Amino acid sequence: MDEQAKVFLISVAAQLAGMHPQTLRQYDRMGLVEPGRSPGGGRRYSMRDVELLREIQRLSQEDGVNLAGVKRIIDLERMALELREQLIQAQEQLAYAQQRLAQLETISAFPRTELLPSTRTSTALVVWRPRSSEG
Repeated sequence: MDEQAKVFLISVAAQLAGMHPQTLRQYDRMGLVEPGRSPGGGRRYSMRDVELLREIQRLSQEDGVNLAGVKRIIDLERMALELREQLIQAQEQLAYAQQRLAQLETISAFPRTELLPSTRTSTALVVWRPRSSEG
C-alpha cells in the first residue's frame, strides 16, 4: 500500500494514531496535518498522515512542546527535506555537466584544458614602466 494514499476515514486514522477524531479535526484546522477530501467532503488520511499524527502526539506529550512549536518543527523538517532534495538534484546536474564537458573536451579540435583552474602557482614578476613623454 502506498503510504501517501489518502484512504483512511477520520475514525480509522484517529484509532491508528491513538487520538480522538476531534483532535484530528483541530490539527487539520491548525495546519499540522493536511488530510485529503472525499467527494462528499469527508477527511481522508494516509499512513504518512497517521505517522505524522503520532509524531505530533509524541512532541506535545513526551517532549512538552506546545502546538505552535510542533507546527514550527514540522514546517522546518519539511523545508529541510525539500532543501536536501534540491541539493541532491543540483549535485546530479553538476556531475552531469562535468561529465558532458569532459566528453566534449575529448572530441574538440581545440581542447580548453588550459582554461581550467591550475593548481600551479606562478612566481613571475611583471614590471611595467610607462613610456616617457620625451622620447
